[in-house]
Amino acid sequence: MREAHPAEAAVGIEYYVSETEGTGGRLRATAESFRVREREAFGADLRPVDADTGSYPHLVFRATLRGWDTNDFAAALSERLGVSRERVSWAGTKDKRAVTTQLFSIRREANALVTLEGADIEVLGRAGRPVLFGDLAGNDFELTVEDPTRPDRAEAIAAELRAFAAGEGPDAASDGEVAVPNYFGQQRFGSKRPITHRVGLAILEGDWEAAAVRYVCESSEREPERTRRGRRAVAETREWTAVPDELPGGLRFERAIAARLAEGDDDPTDYREALERLPSNLQRMFTNAAQSYAFNLICSERLRRGLPFDRPVAGDVVCFADGDGLPDPDRTQRVEAGQTATVRRHCERGRAFVTAPLVGTDTEFGSGEPGEITREVLSGLGIGRSDFSLPGEFDSSGTRRAIRVSTALEFGTDPLRFRFSLPKGSYATVLAREFLKTDPDALA
Repeated sequence: MREAHPAEAAVGIEYYVSETEGTGGRLRATAESFRVREREAFGADLRPVDADTGSYPHLVFRATLRGWDTNDFAAALSERLGVSRERVSWAGTKDKRAVTTQLFSIRREANALVTLEGADIEVLGRAGRPVLFGDLAGNDFELTVEDPTRPDRAEAIAAELRAFAAGEGPDAASDGEVAVPNYFGQQRFGSKRPITHRVGLAILEGDWEAAAVRYVCESSEREPERTRRGRRAVAETREWTAVPDELPGGLRFERAIAARLAEGDDDPTDYREALERLPSNLQRMFTNAAQSYAFNLICSERLRRGLPFDRPVAGDVVCFADGDGLPDPDRTQRVEAGQTATVRRHCERGRAFVTAPLVGTDTEFGSGEPGEITREVLSGLGIGRSDFSLPGEFDSSGTRRAIRVSTALEFGTDPLRFRFSLPKGSYATVLAREFLKTDPDALA
């Protein structure tokens, strides 16, 4: 197996599944070179914009954003409208350096929205509930690679990924379908400062002080020098009132934490309350990132041991397909030794998927070698299921996630461009990294 870039290994992505040298190049040279459009799955009844706001208080809209991080757009929109940021919700989080088309809602009586530069907004109607995180079936991507050194290598890499898609099944995946391990991408942990999982691990250890201080003060060599210098200065003095002077104005979440700590930081509760100053989705992200890191490590260890991703071995937990043919983590089965052949056929036909845990208080572990891998990873991290019993948004009961993701892939080499679709929660960069095999900073 080919080892991953050290920056990827730091977030649990330890291997490539393709051996061919990469094409090189970089993504997101411009926002237009990374396009993503949500495949919406908003199941609520959508009424005209003039519907009764008492019964339908949420204004639903679609936004095409250029150069907007989802959280930043929600914050700017709410500020311009003079409402709480918590009134804005969305189906999926997207990155800043892209052109993204995504679904939002805002709890608001007026039907008019403001104009923001780089945002094309289309009001769709009113609903009785907000758009919720996860109200999408997946995302369609079009990625253009800038300055590839060997675009001709793409076909050989695609052939290897088609082989990974086929596994040992009866079909040769000749229809262009490729597959990769369903790793959480670098963005999950912070593209420029991969720290959210480390903050999450500190929270799981009950060390609220370390979590809050780490988020404000720990720097990365990928950050601008001014930001790194400011973080170091705050770390040395713990003068929280100095944060507005030391850190750039764009780091508003660090400023929110520091503002609370400036009121007093003598007790663990102070540090927890400082983290609770962040938007609720960011609070959840810390625990989620720790889960994601463990999941990546589990997938990497499975690769290292040579266990299959397309079919179960004894002790695996599979989940079954929902009505759209996607993995349903609420319908699972542990595979006993005498059931592997039967369940394998279900996997070959797209009716079942091998999973690994996103560990939480209620997580079911596998048995046999898959269960052994999970327990070894958690032991190495020093965490267990009970550690996820936490206050407020930090709590998590856990779930399961398919360990492999497949897609029909179209690509050309002049320019080097990829078109594909992924289910929600899967990362385009996890597929792209197999082709480019470069520093993840070129993917971010």
